[in-house]
Formats: sequence, C-alpha cells, structure tokens
Amino acid sequence: MPGVLKRGLQQGLKVTWTLGKVIFPVTLIVTILRFTPVLQWVMEWITPLMKWIGLPGEAAIPLVLGNFLNLYAGIAAIVSFDFTVKQVFILAVMMSFSHNLLIESTVASKVGVKWWFVAGVRLSLAFGSAVMINLLWDGGSEMAQYGLIAEQADPEDYMGIAFLGIQTAVMSILQLAAIVIPLMVGMQYLKEKNWLDLFSRWLAPFTRVLGVERNASMTLVAGLVIGLAYGAGLMLQAVEEDGVSRKDMYLSLIFLVSCHAVVEDTLIFIPLGIPVWPLLLIRLVTAIALTAVVGFVWNRKIAKRKDTTSYDNSYPTV
Repeated sequence: MPGVLKRGLQQGLKVTWTLGKVIFPVTLIVTILRFTPVLQWVMEWITPLMKWIGLPGEAAIPLVLGNFLNLYAGIAAIVSFDFTVKQVFILAVMMSFSHNLLIESTVASKVGVKWWFVAGVRLSLAFGSAVMINLLWDGGSEMAQYGLIAEQADPEDYMGIAFLGIQTAVMSILQLAAIVIPLMVGMQYLKEKNWLDLFSRWLAPFTRVLGVERNASMTLVAGLVIGLAYGAGLMLQAVEEDGVSRKDMYLSLIFLVSCHAVVEDTLIFIPLGIPVWPLLLIRLVTAIALTAVVGFVWNRKIAKRKDTTSYDNSYPTV
C-alpha cells in the first residue's frame, strides 16, 4: 500500500504541475482582463448576434463572462438583469456547452487535441442549441425568479486587481491539486488491483456505441463526474500509460466538451429558476449522438483504409 500511495502521489503531482503551468497564467490574465475594456469590446461585438438566438443585447454580458471566466461569473451576471425563463434557459444551455473556454481548451490541448477544435465544437454547440431552442420552444415567457446568490465586491485599485488575479490563480491550482492528487492515488490503487480492467469491461457497451475503445472509458467517467479541466489529469495518464489512440482521445473530448461535470454544472443553475432536468438531458443526448455519429464515420474511414491497403497488398509487385 505505501508503494501504491507513493506512485499515486508522484503521478498526481506530475499532472498537477503539467496542468498548473497552464491554469495559473490563464486564470491570472483572464481575471485581470475582467477589469479592463477588453471584455467590454467583446460584448459590444457579440451583442448584434443576440437577436438571432432570441436574446436581448445585455445577454452578451453573462455569455462573455461565462466563456472567459467560468459558470459562476456568468450566473452572477444573469441575476443582474431581468430575463424571461426562456431567455435564462437558453443562456444556461449555451453556458453549459461553452464556459471557461480559455482554460479548458488550453488544458485539452495538453492531451494532443487542438485547442481551436475544442473551442470550435463548444461554441458551435452553444449557438446551435440556442437557435433550436428559440425556434422550437414557444413557452417560458414569464419572468425568471432568481434565488439568493451572493455577490462579491470588486477590488478598488490596480493592486487589488493584481492581488485578486494572483489569489484566484493560486486557489485554482490548490483546487486542482485537491482533486487531481487523490484521484491519481485512487486510480493507481485501482490499476494495481486490476479493477480498472473490470470497470472497462462494464463500460464496454457504452464506449462501443460511441465508437471508442475500452481503454478510454475511465477518461469519459472522470470527465463526466469531475469536469473537463480536472479530468484532463486522467486523460494525460491515459495517453501516456494506457495507449489511448488519437482517434479515441478526440472522440472522448467531443463527448466531454458536450457533457462534463454533470452534477455540479447542472445543480448550479437551480437558483436561476429554470428546469434543470431538460438542461441535463439536452447535454447528455447531444454528447452521445454527436460522438456516436463522428465515431461511426471515423471508424468507417479506418476500416475502408484497411480494406484498401489489404487489397493493394494482395497483388504481387514486379
């Protein structure tokens, strides 16, 4: 057991260091940008797009804050305005698909998936779902009734802004370590007890539907439960130790950018007075359908390429 603990701690610290080098500077910069004109410029640019998805111009504020910062910042912005239930639901769905974009996309790039691919998929899902909900749902015209959400005072000077940025970045690293290190220790124990193989066999029918091999199953589970940024620790380990292929990592990321941290990212929307079960269902169905379709096409191409190679090799060369 001490050996397992030591190896798990080493792996956890290694992953924390790898991800921390990304999370710290991005969190620091984005937190400081919040108090500069940059986010305001982005809001002004995106405001004209709001009418296409059934939202007023001020809805750009929670969308920008949610994507540049996190869901909590976006939710805090939502309660600052009077929106209808339908508008809040659209915002919630959009931010569920696309939030904390800079950090989570950059972290995803550490496992070999291009950051622009992750960001592109998430933004496409966010705006695509908003258009569909706006067109298909006629209800939700009543005003949303918000629960109690605490507000945090903004710093008053540049030193305060810098301190807040550093504090937020440090807390992000500590939170990362608090989640990743115990997770890596637990995974090391399960691996050395050969329980991971058992879990992989249990999840095989589900991963088969997605077109993903069994060795990527724990990556999917981790991302679903603890989120994309923190689940990246298992993704890194899966790439290095379990031989997860490039195809399976891309498919796993497609699934997880659509649906991750399902408990936390669903429950935090309850104070907004919207139905959260449809929110969860939309994310889950979208993730399964999108990944299954992409996986089917990708696997068909691989099979066709193998058939072509086999056919070519069946003829003797002169």
